[in-house]
Amino acid sequence: MTAPGEPATPAGDTQPVPPPTGRRRSAGRDLPAAIAVGVAAVVYVVVTLVWWHWGFILLVALALSLGSIEVHQALRRIGMNAAIVPIVIGTVAMIVGTYAAAVRATWWHMPWHSVLLMYLGATVLASLIVRFPRGHEGFVRDAAASVFIIGYIALLGSFTALILAGENGSARMVTFLLCVVGNDTGGYIAGVLFGKHPMAPKISPKKTWEGFVGSMVLSIVVGVLMCVFALGAPWWVGVLIGAAMVFFGTCGDLIESSIKRDVGIKDMSSILPGHGGVMDRLDSLLVAAAPAWLVMYLLIPGG
Repeated sequence: MTAPGEPATPAGDTQPVPPPTGRRRSAGRDLPAAIAVGVAAVVYVVVTLVWWHWGFILLVALALSLGSIEVHQALRRIGMNAAIVPIVIGTVAMIVGTYAAAVRATWWHMPWHSVLLMYLGATVLASLIVRFPRGHEGFVRDAAASVFIIGYIALLGSFTALILAGENGSARMVTFLLCVVGNDTGGYIAGVLFGKHPMAPKISPKKTWEGFVGSMVLSIVVGVLMCVFALGAPWWVGVLIGAAMVFFGTCGDLIESSIKRDVGIKDMSSILPGHGGVMDRLDSLLVAAAPAWLVMYLLIPGG
């Protein structure tokens, strides 16, 4: 997702910027395809959050599985080979199992944290064991890749299931999503209009502190409005949620930009027409999900 102060060119672009030629440059994206994919995603999210929460959880499981595959393929460029099959299976199990336990939709009646830890441990063990046939050479490197993907994507992504499983879960999820969108939108507008001071020049030179301020303003406004009118929570809780989404959402974008710069790619993949890879859309959401759940769990009853 576009981070605070970053224009429409993809985050983590390692290609040198050509000098001005006097001709209008294209955004490098298939705009009609991008709009179609975006509209379809929004419609699906709205329908599932209103009428079929399990449909939303299945979408999350699919997106995180694809994201795991993308990061696996990126890490292979620098000689790190994760055990992607058990990782994908474990990712689906962690998301679906955590949500099922949180809404008490299972017959074993285990608490959600026990289910999450159970599948997390099983996924890590499986990823280490299936590496044995390739011998000891490169074992630590490959194991590190597996554990990194599991922690970065499956574990962090599991908190979206907990957000939705809370009381008035749809409103909680919409608050989380809209605050992250506010982070992206406010940062883009302020960055384009006022951006002068780079925030992280070695990672993403086009992100600016002015964009960060714009992100804070819009995300906090969204958080306050959602808390007051949708969640029945005090306005200051919305301030905390909005600020947390900006800080951690920005960190999420910088993490993905760091990965892409390290391995030398522009987009994680081209699986989403006009948008790049799944991880290019999930980067901010992944890292912001756990803080969003925690703030709402502690400060909004029924979490």
